Amino acid sequence: MGALSSLHHLSTSLSFLSKPSLSLAPVLRPIRSYAPISSSLQFNIKFAPPSPKPKPPPNLQNDAVADSESPPFPTDGQFFIPWIVRGEDGNLKLQTQPPERLIRELADAKTQKPKKKVDKAVKKKKEVSAVGNASVEPPKLSKAARRFYNEKFREPPQRLSKVLAAAGVASRRGSEELIFNGKVTVNGSVCNAPQTRVDPNKDIIYVNGNRLPKKLPPKVYLALNKPKGYICSSGEKEFKSVLDLFADYLKSWDKINPGSPKPRLFTVGRLDVATTGLIIVTNDGDFAQKLSHPSSNLHKEYIATIDGKVSKRHLMAISEGTEIEGILCVPDSVELLPQQPDLLRPRLRIVVHEGRNHEVRELVKNAGLEIYSLKRVRIGGFRLPADLGLGKHVELKQSDLRAMGWKS
Repeated sequence: MGALSSLHHLSTSLSFLSKPSLSLAPVLRPIRSYAPISSSLQFNIKFAPPSPKPKPPPNLQNDAVADSESPPFPTDGQFFIPWIVRGEDGNLKLQTQPPERLIRELADAKTQKPKKKVDKAVKKKKEVSAVGNASVEPPKLSKAARRFYNEKFREPPQRLSKVLAAAGVASRRGSEELIFNGKVTVNGSVCNAPQTRVDPNKDIIYVNGNRLPKKLPPKVYLALNKPKGYICSSGEKEFKSVLDLFADYLKSWDKINPGSPKPRLFTVGRLDVATTGLIIVTNDGDFAQKLSHPSSNLHKEYIATIDGKVSKRHLMAISEGTEIEGILCVPDSVELLPQQPDLLRPRLRIVVHEGRNHEVRELVKNAGLEIYSLKRVRIGGFRLPADLGLGKHVELKQSDLRAMGWKS
């Protein structure tokens, strides 16, 4: 019976501790005192003193006591965060809910991280090319692929004289004279061979103590309507050169092409001082050599204004050709153009392909006629624009170059 009585007292004490009114959390409802358990079993249970509750500010204490209907602190012992807000009456008060304005700002706030600013150069490298609806990043080439490109498609080393001429130092012949006179050094050594192969991007080239820029000027192709009284070379000072007509073009070069050296311009072939019309000006030596060489067989069309009457006998004599510098030159076609009211003198349309010096003038002179004026209007498939005034030039497009038989 003694054991049953002890178990009865133990269950009674445990049920007493399990009541909701006796919570073990001192912040909710601290237990201040307990009645001793009358049992043969004694329990030594101690509780920490309750933590002090935060007191409201002095200026809010009276408002909180006055507002007895809606106390600012919860009375059920639940943990809360006090919010100090200003009411509509202008007084500060405590409340358990955050202000409505803060809740709205939190709802509208952007939770994404700000995007980092990417440099334009990096962005250009990582540019994505769109293919349909899918975006594909450009492939990264391996060392082997870059080596293959450099071997197959990159421009091979060129002759030193050609590099100097392309850089605008001097003409091809002038560059050769500079090389022969020891004015050019390559990688610290004097070079006397114009045919030496160099790469401007790798080799260090000096001319008269000035270093040649690594970046060569871009290729320039211009069509000029040459006026009368201009020659096609720049060596003779007693005559005006057609290159003087490009002074304004070269002055504005730095604005149009910043960081790029100015090109050294020269004419493709020549027109004598009294001949007007179409002439090509460029800085591409290969292009000039191909177009001016007789083997290109480019048709060149001229309009010759004749001083006097033209008969059928004259046309037959011109079509039979004439000997120039020991070579028989025969025109491709000769045609008498219809008479126009505003032009009193007859005009001949003559097409040649040899390109010999003064070829058209010699053909007309051999037929017994005298030329009043001569104008070139076409080279290959490119015709001089009708609206291009004398002394004016226009840049050639790739289609114009292809019309003259040039494939870059």
